[in-house]
Amino acid sequence: MTTHLTQETASPLHGLSRFKALNESFPHTAQILDYKRRGKKVFGWLCTYVPEEIIHATGALPIRIIGYSHEANLDDATAHLYVNNCTFSRSCLQLGLEGQYDFLDGVVGGSTCDGARRLFDIWRQYVGTPFHHVLTVPRKYTERAHQLYYHEVLAFKHHLEEYLGLKISDEALRHSTEVLNRSRQLLKRLYELRKREAPPISGAETMEVLNAAYRMPKELFNEWLTELLEELEESDRQFKGRARVMLNGSVLTNPQFIKSIEDQGALVVTDELCTSTRYWGDEVILDDGRPLLEAISRRYLNNFPCARMHPSDERFNRIIAFARAYRVDGVISQIVRYCVPYCHDLPLLTERLKEIGIPTLALDVEYGSSGSGQVATRVQAFLEMLEANRR
Repeated sequence: MTTHLTQETASPLHGLSRFKALNESFPHTAQILDYKRRGKKVFGWLCTYVPEEIIHATGALPIRIIGYSHEANLDDATAHLYVNNCTFSRSCLQLGLEGQYDFLDGVVGGSTCDGARRLFDIWRQYVGTPFHHVLTVPRKYTERAHQLYYHEVLAFKHHLEEYLGLKISDEALRHSTEVLNRSRQLLKRLYELRKREAPPISGAETMEVLNAAYRMPKELFNEWLTELLEELEESDRQFKGRARVMLNGSVLTNPQFIKSIEDQGALVVTDELCTSTRYWGDEVILDDGRPLLEAISRRYLNNFPCARMHPSDERFNRIIAFARAYRVDGVISQIVRYCVPYCHDLPLLTERLKEIGIPTLALDVEYGSSGSGQVATRVQAFLEMLEANRR
């Protein structure tokens, strides 16, 4: 087995420790509590198709609603969302029912999958956050689909303005777009470091940064990430492993799950998840002749696609491009049980990857899982196969 740096033996990073501390305190982070103390609004969003720029432009703090970052008792949520709903939606609901998201002034969702849509309905009925809005999200990229989604985004903007009693100016919206584009640029720089033969940051550590990205004010996140990037670029840290691996699949927020894979000797160098590349992958294109709100709506519909989008080729092509750019030996697909979109397209994606010589390991997991003995055994066997393929 190739000697590899572990998170326990790697030199500590000040910038990373701040992100970890913030994540450990979520959902009651100091930054969120400070917003509330100053009389400002905090809005939760449930899907990457919700345009954060519009929330940010009102002066409110947009944060992502997620569930526990570990396996937890979901009895209360299961009483409202039957057990064949994914554990991500039930975990989010469990936190809501427990009052962990009582600081929210509003919740915004998208009609992206049945689990997310039903979660929104139950949340509105039993958690009772004051403001609610759902955007209809088309499954295609046609011009008609773009027009439909633009009008959905426009309706969301009007609804939010009416609720808050204010008007979102073009200047505020442009400023918010520039702030969020800056976050996307910085995260891209972080991922560029992972293209190295021996990256200075592990996959699990990267997930800590990603989790913080939607749990704190973007301005502060940009400052912290800039400092961390400087620290990484000057660092002598070098992670090595038995094989370069890409993660893809359902929503994932638990760094310990990635660490459980890396503990077997895998070098997780990139991913395709709605909590990672599909969150920051594309910027809003400014000054291309389109009105700003239309540019924002086009960014969200054209962003790195979810498995719900049709046709699937756009998503598959992007995954293949990432796999090649990061020189991956294999792909590990973690699919949360009952996550229908990712279950259905896995055979197609597996075949596409096989055509370019990249094997896939499918792991059926529960949201929040930290890995298990069975996962470790399967990852070990997968890495042995990847090593044999290189001989």
